[in-house]
Amino acid sequence: MTNIREAASRGGRAEERLFAFSRHLLAHADEHREIFPAMVSQRGGALIQHLLRRLLVKVVREDVNSMASYDGAGGTPAEATVEFIAGGLFGLLMWWMGGKMRLSVEEVDHIYRKFAISAVTAAPLPVPRAAHSLVPNVSRG
Repeated sequence: MTNIREAASRGGRAEERLFAFSRHLLAHADEHREIFPAMVSQRGGALIQHLLRRLLVKVVREDVNSMASYDGAGGTPAEATVEFIAGGLFGLLMWWMGGKMRLSVEEVDHIYRKFAISAVTAAPLPVPRAAHSLVPNVSRG
């Protein structure tokens, strides 16, 4: 993953570098598409999926933390954003590799980065202080 991170961090505007690792990751997955069914099988798939998801969280966290302007202030905690964006890439990868729709690496990367960059640059949403604030007050009588 270090080579992917190094290649992705070279040149370009800040927005172009944000989540740029995804292009290399998707290309790698596409090159090894024939082993994907074994990776997600019931036999060992859960462990491999868990490790992949942990790896994605780690690299997404690095990118989110590298954004000087993103601190989660006024709303969404940074780690919630990390989990959301990493989970999105994981889900998109599983959908793309397991599906019949043959999108190119570039198309899938564009989809992911469009959503991921939008998520991280969106105005932070306020987080409710208590779970009960989400449930309407219903009186029993």
